[in-house]
Amino acid sequence: MTIAVLAVQGAFAEHENVLERLGIPYVELRKKEDLFIKYDGLILPGGESTVQGKLLKELGMFDTIKEQIQDGMPVLATCAGMILLADKVENDHREYFKTLPVTVKRNAYGRQLGSFYTEQEFKGIGVIPMTFIRAPYIDSVENGVDILSKENGHIVAVRYNNQLALSFHPELDNDHRIHEYFSHMVQSHMR
Repeated sequence: MTIAVLAVQGAFAEHENVLERLGIPYVELRKKEDLFIKYDGLILPGGESTVQGKLLKELGMFDTIKEQIQDGMPVLATCAGMILLADKVENDHREYFKTLPVTVKRNAYGRQLGSFYTEQEFKGIGVIPMTFIRAPYIDSVENGVDILSKENGHIVAVRYNNQLALSFHPELDNDHRIHEYFSHMVQSHMR
């Protein structure tokens, strides 16, 4: 099993550090040619969704990644990554992959000063640490979307088929159960 980490902008190195600790091989996706390397799952990291979306299109990576997700490749999307997947972004006119049938509110918790840490229940895992940085949250979900966690009444984690999307940054905490959960999704898909 090899996981690809989108490495054009954002918190990709932190995800790679967790994968290293778990002994999971990974590759970085920095340019179009990297998409031809064999990998079994994909991480879309936090960062700046508008910059990531723009770079994916300029680098010629956007359409291939969207096709991979639509074809069932497991994807873990954190913060900005969740915005890239969302079908609708409430306070942003830009459109990205539109593979996750949810409506997301961008920067819902405010600017950088709106960042915070909490611990909440995550379906199937238990109570986990959650670090939010200028985080979005999910306003609404369509049929088939499984709500995995809420924070203060707001949806902050969902799963839809092969897509695991989070408002928070599990790569910034020492609890690696989210990445383990995702690795099980990838292994199941490989069978």
